Amino acid sequence: MAGFAPAAVLDAGCGTGRVAAELHRRGIEVVGIDRDPSMIDTARAVSPAIEFHVGDVASADLGRTFPLVVMAGNVPLFTPDGTQAELVAGCARHLGPGGILVAGFQLGRGYPVSRYDEDCRAAGLEPVSRWSTWAGDPFDPAGDYAVSVHRRTP
Repeated sequence: MAGFAPAAVLDAGCGTGRVAAELHRRGIEVVGIDRDPSMIDTARAVSPAIEFHVGDVASADLGRTFPLVVMAGNVPLFTPDGTQAELVAGCARHLGPGGILVAGFQLGRGYPVSRYDEDCRAAGLEPVSRWSTWAGDPFDPAGDYAVSVHRRTP
């Protein structure tokens, strides 16, 4: 993943736009989507130059694809139980050829990485890397956090 510099990013489950704002500050085109209108209102107020959408990633169609989709901040855990596969599929639909999905979420809260991997496979994504922190610490299956990288298969 070293040297990967996406031209555009979809911040799926963007909340108040904290990650989107940082990506934008670094010169990356970013689009954010979240199903909570109050979160999007805050994101738009804080970062008016960024395109934000109110919508459910699981069913949304933004009419374009991205080289990178990021789900930071436990997004799969805020999704109603049993709908995580649709969330992952919605992210995968927004990936271009060879596109990458990066997701970070806490473990031990009902959505294990094994199930996440199954949902990714079903959505046409293959595993690339996994860490225990956003800083890239080695993954510990007994740990409490995972950052997973999956790529759209050809």
